[in-house]
Amino acid sequence: MSESAAKIFSGTGSHGLAEKIAFSYGTKLGKSSVSRFSDGEIQPVFQESIRGDYVFLVQSTCAPADNLLELLLMIDAARRASAYKVIAVIPYYGYARQDRKDKPRVAIGSKLVANMLVAAGADRVVTMDLHAPQIQGFFDIPVDHLDSSAIFIPYIEQLKLENLTFAAPDVGSANRVREIASYFDAEMVICDKHRKRANEIASMVVIGDVQGKDIVLIDDLCDTGGTLAKSSGLLMEKGAKSVRALCTHPVMSGKAYENIDGSALTELVVCDTIPLRQNSPKIKIVSVADLFAVALRNAFENKSITSLFIHSQLKEKRAKA
Repeated sequence: MSESAAKIFSGTGSHGLAEKIAFSYGTKLGKSSVSRFSDGEIQPVFQESIRGDYVFLVQSTCAPADNLLELLLMIDAARRASAYKVIAVIPYYGYARQDRKDKPRVAIGSKLVANMLVAAGADRVVTMDLHAPQIQGFFDIPVDHLDSSAIFIPYIEQLKLENLTFAAPDVGSANRVREIASYFDAEMVICDKHRKRANEIASMVVIGDVQGKDIVLIDDLCDTGGTLAKSSGLLMEKGAKSVRALCTHPVMSGKAYENIDGSALTELVVCDTIPLRQNSPKIKIVSVADLFAVALRNAFENKSITSLFIHSQLKEKRAKA
């Protein structure tokens, strides 16, 4: 397969990011288009030959649901056009919060999406910061699960905060935050929250000392912004010097922008896995394009991507110490 080429295509939901990934990779986006019938039916079309090629399809499965269906149709079209390998590049994997039966008679949405991607013909999935890492096990194909810490760690380092302490906005994100705190040899605290229903916080308490500390909240996504707004306010009430948040996926639904702008946060740093709907003076964007470009190149060249993960960075840092 030495004559195979790597070609990167974009769905309509992630065109801006796909262009950045292609540029970082050193190529141009492949030619494709998506047409719609009058009833809204989607029909993606590849406008160049992909026979025998590695085809990377970049599309986050964020709302609306058409983004997921469009990706499935693109995978099927690539398969029928005789692509050698079809790799679904999903910076934000939607439905990841539905990863278990937490109440009777509910769907496990993340498993269903995994089944559909495999059934459509994907040979591999490249994604970032799944809401629950075990979702990788829902696939019977390889999954490259990238870690945003490779982007956030340099950002935190350049802040040069004197009393750096990391905070997990809930118990579920404690492991993720603990790894980054270990890298900086910093302390961490937990904001333990209780919900009555989805997107609605009933109560929250801070576990740990934050007096006089510069707090960095770490989470995988920001949906309505309610958790970040409440936790940042509570941390400041407990004596924190400053509070900022780093979240990978800016879902930003409902009153998210209003909640963030009115919060005690100094800033909210997000990745461009999902395009923002509007600007905010408190929101900064860091790009994942270079990270994905390296992962795609290594996938094409059958090379390891271990160096892109925090445990590898931590090992290298300790070796130099």
